[in-house]
Amino acid sequence: MGWKVYTVPETATVLFGGRVKFEELNYDQAYLFQKDLLKTMLQIENTYFNQAAATTDRNVLIICDRGGMDPSAYTDRESWLRMLKEIGVEEFDLLNNRYDQVVHLVTAADGAEEYYTLANNITRKENMEVAKQLDEKTRKAWLGHPYVDIIDNSDCTKFEDKVLKVIQVVCDRTGIDPQDRLSKNSRKRKWLVKIVDESRFVKYEQFNIIHQYLLSDNPASQIRIRSREQNGRSTYTVTRRDLVPGKKEFVETRTQITFREYTRYQTMKDTSRAPLHKQRRCFMYFNLDIYTVLPPSACPLQLNGHLIFLETYTTIPKGEPLPLPDFLTIEKEITGLAAYSMYSMSKKPNLTCEVEEFLGAAEYRDD
Repeated sequence: MGWKVYTVPETATVLFGGRVKFEELNYDQAYLFQKDLLKTMLQIENTYFNQAAATTDRNVLIICDRGGMDPSAYTDRESWLRMLKEIGVEEFDLLNNRYDQVVHLVTAADGAEEYYTLANNITRKENMEVAKQLDEKTRKAWLGHPYVDIIDNSDCTKFEDKVLKVIQVVCDRTGIDPQDRLSKNSRKRKWLVKIVDESRFVKYEQFNIIHQYLLSDNPASQIRIRSREQNGRSTYTVTRRDLVPGKKEFVETRTQITFREYTRYQTMKDTSRAPLHKQRRCFMYFNLDIYTVLPPSACPLQLNGHLIFLETYTTIPKGEPLPLPDFLTIEKEITGLAAYSMYSMSKKPNLTCEVEEFLGAAEYRDD
């Protein structure tokens, strides 16, 4: 698509990460903290806004985790208006002019209680009832914005369904046609690629990715970290996949982490599994994964000395024909084949796992 995407981090998480405990603050301290939080948030956003304004060769999308009206949900009306006056900001501009679209994700505590967790943000302390109350206040803070989309938990059997809803409303707002890959019923499909004709490639973005599995003391949980590098700049995430008790379902959370956190997680690596190195080429509707270091258990899977996967999300069921890029020669579809999952390929032969095997490995086969 040729879009440049910036993601603005949540300011509150950054500040609370410095060991500020809001519940320990008196009124004056809390007021000062909220005012400084708002000023910091707006300045961080302005940094990205300025970069976007200076970009003339392609479209830019800026995704802000939280927005300028959110702090109003955590303070009384009188204090909020005084705060705005002191920092020289008009509420009208915050509400109506600053953001092109507001997408509010309803808390899992309201409609998806079994999936509510604090594990994906260590600075959060709210129980479900408090989370619901704050969620409602935050939602009301944006009343009047011309483009507000509320993403609730209805018709969502897993978090990915909710994410698809978010991407869909953003695509609708920006005029992008995502075809059927954002449908609630879309599923990942994968193919083993035999030949790649690079001379016929269309536009793509390329990233160097490393996945590494971590030790877990709970066999119903699988944890891995990922680094994603492009042009010398990297982002880091940790993914946790938990098997729902009594069901063949998973709850998966992905959290962006800092480089320091990433290096700390590396000390917890499962040495019975090798890191997975691959070059990912992102096309409009497909991803092409080229393994640059062959995983130890994947040698029998390679073709012509290479291991290359093509993947996409679609509503067309496994096994049925799907238009695929004509610059690739496909060997076969590998959707759902356990041998081709990252978890299986990372296993070092003839080594005993340091921890119990992930209980959901047999069910989840499409990392």
